[in-house]
Amino acid sequence: GDIEKIFNYEPEPGTSRDIAQDYWIFIYLTNGINVKDLCLLKYKDIKGDSIEFIRAKTARQKKEKTITAILQPETIDIIEKWGNKKKDGNTFIFPVLTGKETPVRQRKLIQQLTRTINDNMKDIADDLEINMPVTTYAGRHSLATVLKRSGASIALISEMLGHSNLKTTENYLGSFENDTLKDTTKALTTFKK
Repeated sequence: GDIEKIFNYEPEPGTSRDIAQDYWIFIYLTNGINVKDLCLLKYKDIKGDSIEFIRAKTARQKKEKTITAILQPETIDIIEKWGNKKKDGNTFIFPVLTGKETPVRQRKLIQQLTRTINDNMKDIADDLEINMPVTTYAGRHSLATVLKRSGASIALISEMLGHSNLKTTENYLGSFENDTLKDTTKALTTFKK
């Protein structure tokens, strides 16, 4: 499918497309992590064969969510390829932030990375003739949809996405399941072409 095409795409090494594809795959494989949380990951968050992080979005709430994502071979390769070479605990995994930025500057750098990923992924999708959206947010969507189709429970998907309750997950899945339904039902009349 489309996700397989994204995984198999071979951009010019070291280009923006190369970075964008890897970050997108990282997002997809790391429970649909959002770009801010990705930028805030530190080496000490790697615990054995998994990575644990608290969603910045929930960090100041009573029910902050710790998310555990299993490190896949691809994720490990992406960290090796793009990660900071200095691997001590407090070093950010990816060289986007230093930790010395003001909140405003931090937000700007995160937005820039998001834009870089989205713009380059759009070019990749055009190259591959993929019609699905391939934004960073779509990486999260894809993860949730693929899990749901594979029969994962809403509770498990909710846990992986770090939602505070199942209702959020149901609404979240519902919002793009409708699009999928529309596309799927088009398949019923493909013979008309």
